[in-house]
Amino acid sequence: MLESYVFNSVGTRHDMDSLALKYLGHKNISFEDIAGKGKKQLTFNQIELEQAAPYAAEDADITLRLHQHLWPKVAADDKLKSVFCDIELPLVEVLSDIERTGVVIDSQMLAQHSQRLGERLQELEKEAYEMAGEEFNLGSPKQLQAILFEKLELPVIKKTPKGAPSTAEEVLQELAHDYPLPKLIIEHRGLSKLKSTYTDKLPLMVNEKTKRVHTSYHQAVTATGRLSSTDPNLQNIPIRSEEGRRIREAFIASPGYKIVAADYSQIELRIMAHLSQDKGLLNAFAEGLDVHSATASEVFSVPLADVTSDMRRKAKAVNFGLIYGMSAFGLARQLDIPRHEAQHYMDKYFERFPGVLEYMERTRESAAEKGYVETLFGRRLHLPEINARNGARRKAAERAAINAPMQGTAADIIKKAMIAVHQWVKEQPKDSVKILMQVHDELVFEIKEQNVAAYTEQICALMAAAAELDVPLIAEADSGDNWQQAH
Repeated sequence: MLESYVFNSVGTRHDMDSLALKYLGHKNISFEDIAGKGKKQLTFNQIELEQAAPYAAEDADITLRLHQHLWPKVAADDKLKSVFCDIELPLVEVLSDIERTGVVIDSQMLAQHSQRLGERLQELEKEAYEMAGEEFNLGSPKQLQAILFEKLELPVIKKTPKGAPSTAEEVLQELAHDYPLPKLIIEHRGLSKLKSTYTDKLPLMVNEKTKRVHTSYHQAVTATGRLSSTDPNLQNIPIRSEEGRRIREAFIASPGYKIVAADYSQIELRIMAHLSQDKGLLNAFAEGLDVHSATASEVFSVPLADVTSDMRRKAKAVNFGLIYGMSAFGLARQLDIPRHEAQHYMDKYFERFPGVLEYMERTRESAAEKGYVETLFGRRLHLPEINARNGARRKAAERAAINAPMQGTAADIIKKAMIAVHQWVKEQPKDSVKILMQVHDELVFEIKEQNVAAYTEQICALMAAAAELDVPLIAEADSGDNWQQAH
């Protein structure tokens, strides 16, 4: 699985059946073939030996044959070989340990939070009925369509493949600028998702034996090399909303321990500075300036001391927008400003940070020529659509080409940090420190109270040493009784 993922993360799914079909032209016996389907499905110990043996033996045979097919492809390139041997393979043990450790949650707090969310959802429903002049099911796209576009006659922004007006998230976001009901629907959707995915579900996921929740990490899913997690998905708990923060409060430390969260400071922008070698960005980080304020000072042509919080907010949107290959149109929508104003900010930015523009153009050209881009450590993201005739697809691939080296390098760095920190954890007294979670650029620990200060310092130092960049790589940490307090 990992060989296939390192060789080409987007070429196929990386489960054994998909790989056998793609690389060996072989269709595996499926579990349903021997065990049946649905309620009557047998467990493996109930299956006759005559059927179980070929199924099990095929797994072993196909694993070896896939390895013999894929390993030479990975080993032929020193960088890919290093990504596999030095990052992905050692990470398996780290993730296994994190999954087994699990995290303590406060089920009672979540139950109260669930109740509050339920009450708020009812309030929102009442408000929506008043605005619409009738009752309807807020969760039904069909009924929502009828209310928004037939009854209230709001402008149709986008249509579904079948030609009906779309009620997708981005459509509602656009309409929410001018109309109250779509804004309310967005809030309702967000809260009901939090309720069903987290506050209702997390308490049901507590393991009877360990009294903890154990997530599953997936190493071979995302295109760029980031980890993803399911049951529960830890990567999707919103951090900006009050409700999301409340969910983080329910992730608590065991008695005698504290939760410590360590994360990288502006890692993708630091990687942008390193990759683009733009002098302005390199200087801002070298001098330890707040990079968003430094950008605002350049873009708005004011001294650093005169940068207002609004200027900083806009500069931050420009900084992150560029990392994601955003256009002036996208920036205008995000900041809710006219397009020409957004274009002006971007022009000014590129005038002040010309290295970034050169890096982007270089990356687009190289991606179009090679068909892939690379992270600092040589992980590849293949871009099948980079030369597509369809303009929208090509543009999307170009945006991915600009973003992937930064997001992918950040993912590689945190994986290298996890391997180093895990090795260090094994050398500490038993149960004095545990790695609980990995979420984007952040690692979360449970540390004995008396060790918090010393261990936090060591963890940050190990994280900062995970890569050599031309700007300082900085990890910062905080502690508390729960995950939210440790932020």
